[in-house]
Amino acid sequence: MPERNVLGGELAVCGTDPTTGFERDGCCGTHPDDRGRHELCAVMTDEFLSFSKQRGNDLVTPRPELQFPGLEPGDRWCLCLGRWLEALEATRTRHLPETTVPFVVLDATNEAVLDSVDLETLEKHAYDV
Repeated sequence: MPERNVLGGELAVCGTDPTTGFERDGCCGTHPDDRGRHELCAVMTDEFLSFSKQRGNDLVTPRPELQFPGLEPGDRWCLCLGRWLEALEATRTRHLPETTVPFVVLDATNEAVLDSVDLETLEKHAYDV
C-alpha cells in the first residue's frame, strides 16, 4: 500500500533535482533504519541552511560519498523532522526570522510527521506553489 501524506492523499514526490529521500527515491517515505526521520518535505531557505550549519548539520557542502549534492535555497529536501521542529522552536524562543523554518510541501510530507506536529502548524508553514 502506498504511503500517505499529511492531507490523507498518496505521498507525492518531494524532489528529484537533487534527488532526496532516505532511499534517494525522491520521496519522504518512512524507513525502519531512518533514525533521523526524513519524512518532511521542505523548501530550503538561506536562513534555514545557515541555522542548520550552526547546529552542526552542514546541508550546503556536497558529500558525494553519501550521495549528497549539497543544497541551495529553493531546493526541496526530505528534512529530518527534528531539525524542522528545532527551527520552529528557535523562531518562537530566539526570535529568529520566520524564514528560518523552511516551507513544507504538504502533499509530499509523510503522514507519519503528524505524530509530532499538528496539521494546523504544518499548514501555517505550507509552501504556496
